[in-house]
Amino acid sequence: MLSDALWFLKRSDDWVATTIIGGVLSLLSVLILPGIILQGYFVRAMQAAANGERAAPSFTDWGGLFVDGLKLFVVTFVWALVAIVPSMLLSVIIGIGTFTVSEAATGSAAASSAGGVGLGIVSVVLGLLVFVLSLLAAYLGPAAGANFAIEGNLAAGFDVRTILSGAFTGEYAVAWLLALVVAVVLGFIGGLLSVIVVGLFVLFYVQVITYYLWARGFADATGKSQQPTQSTGW
Repeated sequence: MLSDALWFLKRSDDWVATTIIGGVLSLLSVLILPGIILQGYFVRAMQAAANGERAAPSFTDWGGLFVDGLKLFVVTFVWALVAIVPSMLLSVIIGIGTFTVSEAATGSAAASSAGGVGLGIVSVVLGLLVFVLSLLAAYLGPAAGANFAIEGNLAAGFDVRTILSGAFTGEYAVAWLLALVVAVVLGFIGGLLSVIVVGLFVLFYVQVITYYLWARGFADATGKSQQPTQSTGW
């Protein structure tokens, strides 16, 4: 699987042009529209990976890429809320707690000390909870995106039963871990090279690899496969 992922983009007949376009879109992602189109390409890449194709797709049907990218963004954002909402609540609780302890300090030193210890314990417990939920979101989010790409409709990105059944399998777990290693190792190299712009193209290449691994692992885990399409339906 890893070997196929590493050569997935390179096997494309126009891989140089595809990499250049992907790198430029990555550079312009701050403008939002290019970033959404880039996400649409990753949907195509996941579809090809799930279907067992050996070569990555090209940048075609830009309107379809935008639509697919927008839907993948929605899926990713909603699953990210699993970590974002608790993080925001933790910040609010710590803020309120800190204010309360400060107010108590003007009264009794003992009360202030007890309040500080209590706040510390609560912060650690909630912090661990947020960490676990963040890890869970990072693990399930790609599976949700893969299911959306494979099924070809937005609702599949929120089919919790299917996503969980596919995510908690050896096939997907191995693929996810491989993607993590690739992202850390090659992503670090790309990050260093980004100083001279070349790294942006390396990072795009790395992203294609990770999306391939996520989709291939999820497809193997669920036994799903489809012919890649130009644009998914609602």
